[in-house]
Amino acid sequence: MITLIHKGQVFTPDPLGKKDILILGNRIGAVSEPGQIKIDGVKVHIVDASEKIVIPGFIDSHVHILGGGGEGGPSTRAPEIKVEDIVSSGVTTVIGCLGTDGVTRHMESLLAKARGLEEEGISTYIFSGSYAIPVVTITGSVLSDLILIDKFIVAGEIAISDHRSSQPTFEEIASLAAECRVGGMLGGKAGALHCHLGDGSRKLGMLFRLIKETEIPPAQVIPTHVNRNPALLEEGIDFTLQGGYIDLTAGIDPEPIDDNVRSIAAAIQLCLEKKVPLTQITISSDSNGSMPHFDKNGNFVGLTIATQESLLRNFRFLIQKKILKAEDAIKLFSTNVSSFYKLNQKGEIKGGKDADLILLDKDYNLTDSFAMGRTMMTEGKLIAKGTFSPE
Repeated sequence: MITLIHKGQVFTPDPLGKKDILILGNRIGAVSEPGQIKIDGVKVHIVDASEKIVIPGFIDSHVHILGGGGEGGPSTRAPEIKVEDIVSSGVTTVIGCLGTDGVTRHMESLLAKARGLEEEGISTYIFSGSYAIPVVTITGSVLSDLILIDKFIVAGEIAISDHRSSQPTFEEIASLAAECRVGGMLGGKAGALHCHLGDGSRKLGMLFRLIKETEIPPAQVIPTHVNRNPALLEEGIDFTLQGGYIDLTAGIDPEPIDDNVRSIAAAIQLCLEKKVPLTQITISSDSNGSMPHFDKNGNFVGLTIATQESLLRNFRFLIQKKILKAEDAIKLFSTNVSSFYKLNQKGEIKGGKDADLILLDKDYNLTDSFAMGRTMMTEGKLIAKGTFSPE
C-alpha cells in the first residue's frame, strides 16, 4: 500500500512547515516539499492534510492492557483495553504491564494480549513482572525474559513507597536493576527498571541510594506516577537533576481541584522553573489501571479507571495554554519515550522510520491515524476494529 499525506504542517517533532509524506508499506519512504514526489503506474492513496498538523503517534509507556486493579475485590478488576480506545487517543504504540495483581493476571496472558493488539494494528511491547518481588516472569528470570523474548523490553512496574508493594529491600531493588541492565545489554533493549511510586514517606529514597551506592547509572531506572503528590514531584525533579528520568501520569485532569496532586501542566511548569531537561521526562496514561482511593487508615473506599483519553487532552492543554511549544510537547508524548525505551524506529517522522503518524486539526483534535502505515482512523472515523467488536 502506498499512501501520500499531502501538504500537512509537519512536526518531526521539529517543525518543518508544509510537507508531503510518502508511506511505503509500514515505513516512511520520504518527507519532501509538496508536489515533489511523483509516482506513476501504481495506485496511491492521497490524504489531503493541507488544513492539518502531522505529528508522530503517541507512545504510551505504561498501559494495563489486560486491565488492572482489583484492590476492592474481584468485581473491581478493570477490563482489558480495546484497540479502538488506543487509536482514538492518538496512540500508535503501547508498552503493557501488570500491576498489583500478578496472580490472577499472568505474564503469558500479557504476552498473548500484546500479540493480539499487534495483529489488530498497534505496535506493542511489555514489562516483565508486576508490583512484587520476587518478580513474575515467563522464562524464570527477568534476565532471560529480556534476552530471549522479543516483546519484553523492561521490568516492572515494581512498587516502592506504597502499602500495596511487597516491601522490597534495597538489596532486592539493586539486584533487580543490575539484572535489568545486563539483560538489556545482551538483548539489545532498554532493560530499564520501571518503578511504581506510591504516597509512602520514603518516596524516591531507595532510588537515590541506588545511584549513590552502586554502579547502576541513573537512567537505568525510571520512577512513574511522580506527580501523584507535590513532595514526590520535588524528589522526582531532584532525581532528573542527578541524571535520571521520570514518568508523569496523565490520568489527572489538566486542572485538578485537589491541591494534593500535580496535574501534567503544573508538573511541567515546575520542571521548567527548576531547569529540568525536557528530554528526561516522559508522559504515560496508566490506562485501564485502577485509581483506588484509600482512607487515612488504608481502607479501600472506591476507585476510578484511568483511560488513554487523558493523553490527548493533556497534550492539547499544554500547547493551547502556551506552557510548551508543539515540538516540545510531542517529545514528552512520543520522541522521549522512543529514545528512553530504545524503540529506534518510533517517535520521529523521517525516511526509514515506522509510519506511525497522527493528524490533528488546528485545535489539536485527532482526525486521522496511521499505525505501521495502516489507516486506523480517517476524518474522525475509526477504521480499526477489534476482532470481536461489532461491525
